[in-house]
Amino acid sequence: MAQDLTPQEFDELDDLLAHTPGDLEAMDVAMLDGYLCGVLVQPDLISMADWLPPVLDAECRPLPPDADQAWLARVQALIERRHAALREAIADEGWFDPLVLQLDETTEPDPDEDPAFAALPAVSKPLVPFAGGFVTALNAFPNGLLSLTHEDIPQALDRICRHLPSTTDEERAATAALDAEEPLRTLDEAVEDLVLAVVDLDAITSADRYHVEQRVRDAPKVGRNDPCPCGSGKKYKACHGAT
Repeated sequence: MAQDLTPQEFDELDDLLAHTPGDLEAMDVAMLDGYLCGVLVQPDLISMADWLPPVLDAECRPLPPDADQAWLARVQALIERRHAALREAIADEGWFDPLVLQLDETTEPDPDEDPAFAALPAVSKPLVPFAGGFVTALNAFPNGLLSLTHEDIPQALDRICRHLPSTTDEERAATAALDAEEPLRTLDEAVEDLVLAVVDLDAITSADRYHVEQRVRDAPKVGRNDPCPCGSGKKYKACHGAT
């Protein structure tokens, strides 16, 4: 069973990412959670070497040559454990506990707050980092989930993207339709719907992700006592079957 991170280790990882060497822009742990889920529901298994760069920098710039290797090893170990724990929880339990942004609702509104973020429903604001990380994974691997034509994928994606500011009329229409059909009244309802949307996507793509190619023979199998296909006139076992 995969060992998930403890609360202390989540805090440690968040601090390590905040101190990524150079001027790189690493994710925080809430965004990382969404990103890892977006990686896990792709129709192909993706190696850590391919999915780690966007975690450490929004533009996938490499680490400085003098980056502390002990720092990198610890970051990779913690992230890999969270990745494994999410993979196991989604596949075996059909549920996982996402990291949710903690907002202080007692403070006065920030006049410098992004108007698009301010316009979001209260239940969506804590889920913005997760949803943003998930979408980052979609964009990082455009030939994966986004290339599939399964009829249930668009609505599942809309259930996640509804927690991000809409930028197009199409996005606004999709969010309005969801709000009318499946309103989210509390943060618990929003988290449950978000998690189940990820689980639904995993179920859709799991057959592709773990598909094993079967080799198909181009010609019938030749028995050892059959004539050799090479035309020598010898039995197969005494000709090419002897090698």
